[in-house]
Amino acid sequence: MSFDEPGSRTRWGRGRSLSCSRSPERRVGHRARSPRRCCIARWWRGHRYARKTVARWVPNERYQPQGPADLDLGTRRARAAALPMLALPSGAYIYQGDELGLPEVEDLPVDVLEDPIWERSGHTDRGRDGCRVPIPWSGQAEPFGFSPDDAYAGPWLPQPANWTQRSVEAQTGDEPSMLELYRTVLRIRREHPALGDGTMTWQDAPAGILAFHRAPGFVCVVNLSNEAYQLPDHTAILLASSPIADGLLEPADAVWLAV
Repeated sequence: MSFDEPGSRTRWGRGRSLSCSRSPERRVGHRARSPRRCCIARWWRGHRYARKTVARWVPNERYQPQGPADLDLGTRRARAAALPMLALPSGAYIYQGDELGLPEVEDLPVDVLEDPIWERSGHTDRGRDGCRVPIPWSGQAEPFGFSPDDAYAGPWLPQPANWTQRSVEAQTGDEPSMLELYRTVLRIRREHPALGDGTMTWQDAPAGILAFHRAPGFVCVVNLSNEAYQLPDHTAILLASSPIADGLLEPADAVWLAV
């Protein structure tokens, strides 16, 4: 997993611990002067200057993909990435639409583009409007509940017609959906005594496997390799980004374990 946004890289190695507390003035990757020596206070995967997560985490891509994106793989990776981010100490940001698995809107008409990059680049770079399209709440057509049906104007950017199945309404109660994954993640995060403020310790693991422990009794494992990984000893699987069979964590998957 590559956290490529500015300020999101850290330098702690395996076996080292870090301790964090919530503070609005502290930022990811910045050391803070405080009695607790908080090192990281906020985590994020998406923001208004980058493409949507499911469109960005695809093979050999960063912010400007070449050719069509593999959204199935991007979605799988985005689901996996949600688990470690929301298991880290302290607070986290979820960029609008990530909880619905919304992809980047690549085909916005040029006459609705508002990002200054569009003009500054001489109309060669479409900018970031594709990640700013209003989210779909309900219904079968625009504006998908974002504004009243009798509104005098539609949303400032058009929503794709195929977002019908990506709305909050469509995903609610659908256990495999991205929305229900996030709701489960946030519920466990609220309830589990190891999550939120506190400490974490990297665990020894093979190349391509990211694992860390949080007390009491919590381990997060992410498979960044190309091979299935046999899960370490545990008492229960709290949550997995994809179904787990025979104790194997498949590539591009993540899991929360009770230990």
